[in-house]
Amino acid sequence: MGGGAQSSANHGSKIRIGRIWGSLILMRSPAKSITGIELSRQFYESVVRPRITAALGAVPHAVALLGDGSEVLGFDDAVSTDHDFGPRLQLFLPLECDPSPLAAVLNELPAQFKGFPVRYRDSDNHDGDVQHQVDITTAPEFFIAILGVDPSTGMSLGNWLSTPTQVLATLTGGEVFFDPTNLLGDRRSALRWYPPNVWRYVLASAWLRISQGESFVGRTGATGDDLGCALVTAQLVRDLVRLTFLIDQRWAPYTKWLGRAFTELPHSPGVAPALATALTASTWRERETALCNASSALGEATNLLGLAETVDSTPRQFHTRDIRVIGAERFTQALIEAITDRQLHKLVSTVGTRADGVYQLSGAIDQMNVDVLNRRSQWATIARGLW
Repeated sequence: MGGGAQSSANHGSKIRIGRIWGSLILMRSPAKSITGIELSRQFYESVVRPRITAALGAVPHAVALLGDGSEVLGFDDAVSTDHDFGPRLQLFLPLECDPSPLAAVLNELPAQFKGFPVRYRDSDNHDGDVQHQVDITTAPEFFIAILGVDPSTGMSLGNWLSTPTQVLATLTGGEVFFDPTNLLGDRRSALRWYPPNVWRYVLASAWLRISQGESFVGRTGATGDDLGCALVTAQLVRDLVRLTFLIDQRWAPYTKWLGRAFTELPHSPGVAPALATALTASTWRERETALCNASSALGEATNLLGLAETVDSTPRQFHTRDIRVIGAERFTQALIEAITDRQLHKLVSTVGTRADGVYQLSGAIDQMNVDVLNRRSQWATIARGLW
């Protein structure tokens, strides 16, 4: 058989395989046009709410969809429905309320809703057992189980720095369907964003991470180590993306959705093209220039926050070498020096500085810095100070 005929045959096979795969997706995605939040809202309004009224009467309560899951972040699609997916809710009761009447009526939920099973396996909850996913809890119990603290009583420095941003994203995202007595409102508001001094500290740590790698693009590239240069570049792009979340006061989600969520940030249009160029460039000079452009734009954005003294964000030479950087540690210094919180000052002094006077920061749990990770003697001290 000639090459053209073989190619046509292969193409036809790919089309058939694609159609079969598409059919399988449709078979397991009965309502692919509805989002998880909308599915859960309709489930609450038409199925669950009447049962709550029958069981509780006028007892104050709240209903929401919070916690793990792509649908909580609003990023679910047809593929999301292939496992651990269906209508689900959290039902928050007052501490003094007996949940047993409500649990009894929820055991009588229908088998399906909008073509989705009401009882299904959620591998992250209920020990993976098949059951309905309307969880009865209290607000303190729910938040303490995830954070170790009820945010209505206040978040300590250790709480803030030891909680991954992806967790905070799922507690402040999602949707509250009913909360007339504000069982959830105050708690979610308390988790909206870092207090100003903690924000300065985490921003400073983000800039420090960038300072620890920005010169390596030129260093590896100039030696002909293109793979090493590309790896350093990719790490810096990720750090700059996470820095953008901090500047825009948005909790960064976990890796799967980091890029997508980044495109929705206010500062994304100003830095995304440069970051894309850095990842696709064929020479280290192009990577270096693109990273400097993105860093410079984010430096200006940091200045505009008014959290510290203004820092010149113009790219500059790295010592006497033929390498260009933003000099990211200068933002670290300015932000740390603007902190007025005594506990944070103690944490900064515990870790100390490098020989050149640059602060060595432990950062938040998402951003433990190289200086700290390389100093085993500091680990226990930092842990005691934070947790």
